[in-house]
Amino acid sequence: MLEIGGKRIAMKEQRPKQRIRNFRSVPCGYTKEEVIAEAQRCIQCIHAPCEKMCPVQMEIKSMIREIVEGNFKQAFLIAKKDNAIPAICGRVCPQEEQCEGVCPLAQTGNGINIGKLEAFIADWAMENGVKEEFHIKERLEKVAVIGSGPAGISCAVDLRRYGYQVTVFEALHMAGGVLQYGIPAFRLPKNIVDYEISYLTEIGADLKLNHIVGQNIMFDELREKFSAIFIGTGAGAPQFLGIEGERLKGLYSANEFLFRTNLMKAYKFPEYDTPIVCGNAIGVIGAGNVAMDVARCALRLGAKDVYILYRRTKREAPARAEELQHALEEGVEFMELVNPKRAIGDKDGWVTAIEMFRMRLGEPDKSGRPRPIKIEGSEFIMKLDTVVESLGTKPNRLFLDMTPELETTKWGTIKVDEDLMTKIEGVAAGGDAIRGNATVILALGDGRKAAKSIHEYLLRRQ
Repeated sequence: MLEIGGKRIAMKEQRPKQRIRNFRSVPCGYTKEEVIAEAQRCIQCIHAPCEKMCPVQMEIKSMIREIVEGNFKQAFLIAKKDNAIPAICGRVCPQEEQCEGVCPLAQTGNGINIGKLEAFIADWAMENGVKEEFHIKERLEKVAVIGSGPAGISCAVDLRRYGYQVTVFEALHMAGGVLQYGIPAFRLPKNIVDYEISYLTEIGADLKLNHIVGQNIMFDELREKFSAIFIGTGAGAPQFLGIEGERLKGLYSANEFLFRTNLMKAYKFPEYDTPIVCGNAIGVIGAGNVAMDVARCALRLGAKDVYILYRRTKREAPARAEELQHALEEGVEFMELVNPKRAIGDKDGWVTAIEMFRMRLGEPDKSGRPRPIKIEGSEFIMKLDTVVESLGTKPNRLFLDMTPELETTKWGTIKVDEDLMTKIEGVAAGGDAIRGNATVILALGDGRKAAKSIHEYLLRRQ
């Protein structure tokens, strides 16, 4: 048996030169022996700080204990009880800032690899046909869920567990929201997404695709037909710098670039009829996880030189350490302390270069990071074939403009109270629709909390 608290079991990965030629998962996954060895390292803390830091309060300690014994089915059922999509969360959640970050072993860089353990047992359950075991006591009340991203999935699952008749309205032709269009297959295989989302219909939720609330069906109609509503419309509208030349061809928002690449399968062109322009030299403005996703997709789409253009340094980059490391391993170049002034195009309207300022770091701003300060007279021009702005997102105004009775903040997010209820009776909201850019696991936590609030609201009405 491995010594408790020993060195973290490294997971095998595709080699960089190999993986930039495909969209297959970069991590290769643990073997049964490896997953048990990693679980054996857990010291089973009395106070389980990992569970306290989990937005959905998974019983992580119990899950790990079952893995140690080789009881993968029981470990899966423990995870699934609180997390509707464990195979997804195990891959994309920022565990290093949450459950793994507070693991006592993390102080030496050897925190338990909770995310990879979670992904393993969920994959094992999928491969072995293991399903969650519970019985629903049906209720007559109907609840509508707008959006089938992480918040909508989580809310719909818990509402079904309470017994409500749930209908999920999804604007796109595939369910999953950001899980489908935002995260590349090399980070989140789409067969995993499809399988976990199929759980919605398996437990009796009615999933209506290609239904835009505010167009195909009006919000007032939903209020008439359903006893309560959850809004999980996400934050799908890109933000821009507002610089000269942003309307040039070959200049994308990260949303459009990833939407074309992932959901519309541009990487399989011409098998899928979705062309995408990605030249030899591409600059990605921003340094979050989405920027890394864009840069790594660009390499796989054939770009030779891919640059992250960031106004601070690597140290301040908001991307997960793992995603930044993978990008650098694959050949993405990180240009620090630069900020765009304007995009430059040719006579046909295609971007050909970007002019940038050099920056220096000043005193910390509200985020706690040093404030980037423009160095006057430091402009320089960098030739690029493609430019992608990855500056974050905000809620789409299409739905909100059609629902003026919803209160919003100055950032365009939906206002809710501490129970995630809006000012409209019986209407809750959660996920990126109330937070702006956030994580999958926080959205799942919102979905669970909103489902409980809706349940309590409907009980009071009886």
